[in-house]
Amino acid sequence: MRIVKNILVGFLVLVAVLVLGLYLFMQQKSFGTAPSGKRLERIQQSPNYKDGQFINLDETPMMAKGVTYPDLLYKYFTKSKDTEPAQPLPSIRTNLLNLGDQPVIVWFGHSTYLISIDGKNILVDPVFSERASPVQYMGPKEYAFTNSYSVNDLPPLDLVIISHDHYDHLDYNTIKAIQSKTKAFCVGLGIGAHLEYWGVKPEAIHELDWWEGENILPGLRITSTPARHFSGRGFKRYQTLWSSFVLEVGGKKIFVGGDSGYSDVFSTIGEKFGPFDIVMLECGQYNSSWPNIHMTPEQTIQAGIDLKSAALMPVHWGKFTLSLHPWNEPADRALAAAEKQQVNLTTPLMGDPLSLDTLKADSRWWKGLK
Repeated sequence: MRIVKNILVGFLVLVAVLVLGLYLFMQQKSFGTAPSGKRLERIQQSPNYKDGQFINLDETPMMAKGVTYPDLLYKYFTKSKDTEPAQPLPSIRTNLLNLGDQPVIVWFGHSTYLISIDGKNILVDPVFSERASPVQYMGPKEYAFTNSYSVNDLPPLDLVIISHDHYDHLDYNTIKAIQSKTKAFCVGLGIGAHLEYWGVKPEAIHELDWWEGENILPGLRITSTPARHFSGRGFKRYQTLWSSFVLEVGGKKIFVGGDSGYSDVFSTIGEKFGPFDIVMLECGQYNSSWPNIHMTPEQTIQAGIDLKSAALMPVHWGKFTLSLHPWNEPADRALAAAEKQQVNLTTPLMGDPLSLDTLKADSRWWKGLK
């Protein structure tokens, strides 16, 4: 009887230690914080917030019917080696402090890119940490590049746009490093709580609900538009809003896609705001197990058509492995679909400025790489 009692006590102590350890781990600032006070009051008034959480316009199950988490764990542990490149990826070293007067976009891999236009520097979903994770000793690690960029390479920033609060789009270390050189942040409802918790001045934060627009800077208007996705940095999801954005600046109309599964909302946005000079749309990290929250490359091309875009730049690939497909498959499939649908697919080499006047970048740099 005493042996059983000792085993039970030992088990309870182990559970208590594990719970305490998890609690202390989750107290790290990199996880952010939940909206409260006036931010929460505004969230509760949003038509996109129901029963204590944000909701998508369409019913959006996280997983496909019949898929279980054990199934996913098995697939991740048995995935093939081609989900990551076997060699450093090529990239161009550009002086970001001297981009000139012509409007350009510089892509840094995944969903991070700099838009330099009309004398303004606009940075989207900046992640310059080595890992897309709340900690830098584990989590998805960036690929090796011939030229890597850091926060120190960036020019002073007029605006930073955050599409949602997942770690591959909102990075604690990057925000801490760029906040002193950034005039304004534009985010979805609730994300401002993370930024303010990390030291960003409240007056620099502009939170938007879907379909809300604001002239944040002279000559720059930004409108938040819906996306089909989810949010969350801890155990609780859907507490901050995930968004896409329409950016009107320097005589150009640009669509910042963020993460989204395919839906009719792209046609709605295209009707309301199109045509666009260029759209940046996610084109990676898809899988048949989660078909509603990320697009396949073929759906990405169709979304570009729905948005009435003159050019489409695929993002959300080329830096982190977050899914099970070969690392270069998104670009190959998108290119094939774009040629079939006669869509202008622009695929700049990382670090190489893409002119927004010509919208031509067809280097197909990933071809031949393993």
